[in-house]
Amino acid sequence: MFNSCMFTGDATSKESSPFINSSTSDVEKCQQYDGKNMALFEEEMDTSPMVSSLLSSLANYSNLTQGSKEHEEAENNEEARKKTAPRMGTIMGVYLPCMQNILGVILFLRMTWLVGIGGVLGTFTIVFMCCSTTMLTAISMSAIATNGVVPAGGSYYMISRSLGPEFGGAVGICFYLGTTFAGAMYILGCIEILLIYIVPAAAIFKMEGLEGAEAEAALLNNMRVYGTIVLSFMALVVFVGVKYVNKLALVFLACVILSILAVYAGVIKTSFDPPDFPVCVLGNRTLASKGFDICAKTIERGNATLTTKLWRAFCDSEFLNATCDEYFTSNNVSQIQGIPGITSGILAENLFSTFMEKNSILEKRGIPAVLDPEAPETNTNRYVLTDITSFFTLLVGIYFPSVTGIMAGSNRSGDLQDAQKSIPIGTILAITTTSIIYMSSVILFGACVDGVVLRDKFGEGVDGNLVIGTLAWPSPWVIVFGSFFSTCGAGLQSLTGAPRLLQAIARDGIIPFLRVFGHGKANGEPTWALLLTACICESGILIASLDAVAPILSMFFLMCYMFVNLACALQTLLRTPNWRPRFKFYHWALSLLGMSLCLTLMFLCSWYYAIVAMVIASCIYKYIEFCGAEKEWGDGIRGISLSAARYALMRLEEGPPHTKNWRPQILVLMSLDAEQNVEQPRLLSLTSQLKAGKGLTIVGACVEGTYLNNQPQAQEGDQSLRKLMEVEKVKGFSQVVISSNLRDATSHLIQAGGLGGLRHNTVLVSYPKNWKQAEEHHRCRNFIEVVRETTAARLALLVPKNISAYPSNGERFTEGHIDVWWIVHDGGMLMLLPFLLRQHKVWRKCKIRIFTVAQMDDNSIQMKKDLMTFLYHLRFDAEVEVVEMVRNQHTLQYITCSLKHEKKNTMIQNLF
Repeated sequence: MFNSCMFTGDATSKESSPFINSSTSDVEKCQQYDGKNMALFEEEMDTSPMVSSLLSSLANYSNLTQGSKEHEEAENNEEARKKTAPRMGTIMGVYLPCMQNILGVILFLRMTWLVGIGGVLGTFTIVFMCCSTTMLTAISMSAIATNGVVPAGGSYYMISRSLGPEFGGAVGICFYLGTTFAGAMYILGCIEILLIYIVPAAAIFKMEGLEGAEAEAALLNNMRVYGTIVLSFMALVVFVGVKYVNKLALVFLACVILSILAVYAGVIKTSFDPPDFPVCVLGNRTLASKGFDICAKTIERGNATLTTKLWRAFCDSEFLNATCDEYFTSNNVSQIQGIPGITSGILAENLFSTFMEKNSILEKRGIPAVLDPEAPETNTNRYVLTDITSFFTLLVGIYFPSVTGIMAGSNRSGDLQDAQKSIPIGTILAITTTSIIYMSSVILFGACVDGVVLRDKFGEGVDGNLVIGTLAWPSPWVIVFGSFFSTCGAGLQSLTGAPRLLQAIARDGIIPFLRVFGHGKANGEPTWALLLTACICESGILIASLDAVAPILSMFFLMCYMFVNLACALQTLLRTPNWRPRFKFYHWALSLLGMSLCLTLMFLCSWYYAIVAMVIASCIYKYIEFCGAEKEWGDGIRGISLSAARYALMRLEEGPPHTKNWRPQILVLMSLDAEQNVEQPRLLSLTSQLKAGKGLTIVGACVEGTYLNNQPQAQEGDQSLRKLMEVEKVKGFSQVVISSNLRDATSHLIQAGGLGGLRHNTVLVSYPKNWKQAEEHHRCRNFIEVVRETTAARLALLVPKNISAYPSNGERFTEGHIDVWWIVHDGGMLMLLPFLLRQHKVWRKCKIRIFTVAQMDDNSIQMKKDLMTFLYHLRFDAEVEVVEMVRNQHTLQYITCSLKHEKKNTMIQNLF
């Protein structure tokens, strides 16, 4: 509690601060809280109504992201000025939004079916795997989220700032697609509840009297039509304003909680008063309830035996002597209790899986049946049939979306009182709660409900009731309407969050063609992003099957979670200085385990969807890498590059490269004019044609002067080199050295260029122009020093003469020859250079000719044959020409080039 009133600034001056009222009366009022009045103030604070505080939090509860709330406040500027929304704590800001996003359509529409098909043990394994994955991801996410502020964008922001814009953009788009397809899944779930359980008569494409593929097609067409209508309505609501979604958030959350409580209450009630949900079986086959009114073949009325509607469904007439289906005749009709209760021991029957093919008949275990294996199946439309071929990996793909939504808290960090505390606690607590709900549901469903009812996806055997609704207390309609409104709310939230995620990516500018989606209405509402989201969501609705859409969004969410774990593992292993999360209960091994689980689940759900998702992410990654805007966010990938570079350099220091691995690592010596522009740009063109992007290239230049005085000129020269390197597509490094004279600067470049084992082995310098003129004599001297120093350093020296006549990278030779006058003591360099040049598109169509000189007493024919054999062993394609010369025609140049290395140096020194 406060024990004094404090002011800042000068209380005697009214102009010291516009926020301080320094009137005497105010000061006196403040001082009155000292002493005895302070005790009254503390008493009032201690007895503040907690109920009022709770109601205030509930009234301001919102399941929207931070960006959504900003847009809502922008629409209500006047109200925002009058009243500032209070910051939310852990429960309202993180725990409840995560709960609402995690619990949803799969729990209400598919959980019982998963238990019936996969068995209690198999489904429990699936739930445990998926919940463990999200828990490990939540631990990694908590570490990342508490290492700084996470604004709008959520997971995209975390990954992009941890792994770089390429990974962030790729995974951000995948997460956006996952959120968008989640909206389609929720809408399809909403329509399924509406058309199957609430108003079946509203179906536009009637399914009565249709069988097999026709009935399935009619159902899917109904889903498409109504799904498109609902999507249009929801998109319109979001477009008009997110404040309407915000106002309904508490209602949707209440529907979820009440529905779950109703199920638990119903399960408890089955222990002493099981509900009456009879299931009619013929032999061991489950009958569809819409095909009969009484579960019997005949009934006794007075002294007469009358046939029932069921009899007429399997026989050709209503008389007792009618010809009936063979299976119908051979087996009895019986009635079993669909929900025998938690004390019935049905759990043992539901422990193991029952995977089935499409259009298989649901059969009750433990009931004998007479069946002729050779007799064809007839009247299959009278039974409850499976609508999909089931297998373990399919169940994983369908279930996983029910554990997504764990990032609802981290997306709202700007709305939290203490994000560093609330995000880890709220998220992990929400995952723990929902995991307990899912795991207990698996056991309770298996212990209360008969297997044939669990496997009855659409409740055809229990009079069209929602299977989970048969457990609800006091009425199945609690679950029906609760799940309906829950799916509506989840769909609205997806359509609200996905456009804002896309807008955050677009505004970062890392994907150029998405920049248009960063714009919106005057208040920032992402109109264009909403339009694209609705179109993508419509593609999911056109699929029309919830079971087919669920694995698609599973892929995108799993990929996002995988990279969240990777980001945390990398930051921990690299030990970057700014990696200081407040959440301490993380470890790189847990992150790697979470990443491995995500990758495993991706391929378990659907290997081809996993490959497609990876291809999409890879394409986006490469697009951002080559076309996107450059961003420097201090990401972990750069840290990996530095660590890998250090490791590679240390390996290079272990020994000299083998002859097979030798390639020219070129130091290009460039000259700059007075304006710091490059004088001979064609030198870089030749470098590009020699290197083709491979190996090391260092482009060096010299500036005469002192470092303190000429540093700006050196920076200008470096920029000129970089621009020219970019134009000529030379991949390498630029370096400008400042020295008192150009000769020393060139020497410094030759001596100190490179790093460790990554050093140049070849120097490329142009032949000096007009070197015979007196004013250019210094160029000749500098060139001679370069020759002598490269020789002393045992480096190769390439000297192109008349470099301005060399072709540019834009030219193409359609024919021509590259002539090589072979010198025996060149170490093979002259053979390698034309080969490298022909790798470039400028020289690709040129042919290579090798010329060698023979004296009069040499056998020129044998020399040519030997040289061709030598070139064959070198795998070198070239023409060979032998030139015969008499001894007195040998020039000084040929003699110099033919002598051994030591004699050559001595002769050059004597010449000059």
